[in-house]
Amino acid sequence: MSAKIKEKMDASVEGKLRALYELQLIDSKIDRLRTIRGELPLEVADLEDTVTGLETRLANATGEMEELENQLNEKKQAIKDYQANIKKYEAQQTKVRNNREYDAITKEIEFQNLEIQLAEKRMKEAKFQIQSRTDLLENSKIEFEERSKDLQVKKAELDEIIAETEKDEQDLLKQSEIASKIIEDRLLNAYRRIRSNTKNGLAVVAVERDACGGCYNKIPPQRQLDIRTNKKIIVCEHCGRILVDGLLIPDNIDALQA
Repeated sequence: MSAKIKEKMDASVEGKLRALYELQLIDSKIDRLRTIRGELPLEVADLEDTVTGLETRLANATGEMEELENQLNEKKQAIKDYQANIKKYEAQQTKVRNNREYDAITKEIEFQNLEIQLAEKRMKEAKFQIQSRTDLLENSKIEFEERSKDLQVKKAELDEIIAETEKDEQDLLKQSEIASKIIEDRLLNAYRRIRSNTKNGLAVVAVERDACGGCYNKIPPQRQLDIRTNKKIIVCEHCGRILVDGLLIPDNIDALQA
């Protein structure tokens, strides 16, 4: 758009309203394209988070299993060492020279037996935890495979939709960027603020059947007259959207851009 046209549009309220409504039409088309994707992007993101969480759970469970197996092997070796010590102490008992030495060795044997009992208890606990982790690991693997398949399906659906709409969306985004450049910053910021606060993304609406085209509340006759004159920018008293005269705006963006 030439500098002269931009200057003219910036200079008149009517030009500003046309520029704002043109931008609204473009952005609404972008919104409709994104609506086609529906909840798929969110579903894909949720599934990706779930799969990542399951991967972490699998890694943690596998690490815990390895640690428990190491503990189990350590206890098995410890029991062998304690049993070897008992045999050594029992052999020494046959060579003692007095009761004091005999009692001391007997206490050592009792201590080794207690250590064996404690190690066996720890082994039972480790085996129980290994079984629990094994069950968790199996269930997590099944869930991981199922969620991974779901993710592949949803990603394929999303990729297909994106492939169908991406070119149109990119073209519209360029149009939106161009349309934004001919609107003064103050108005553009107000437009974006209003758009972000509405569920349907409409910041600029035409008066339809004496009512706001956004919230459908009736507009007083005098206010409608002010809107039709295109002398100032007027917002809806109820929803805050920028109001334009329906007669000012062509039925479609192609006519407006001509």
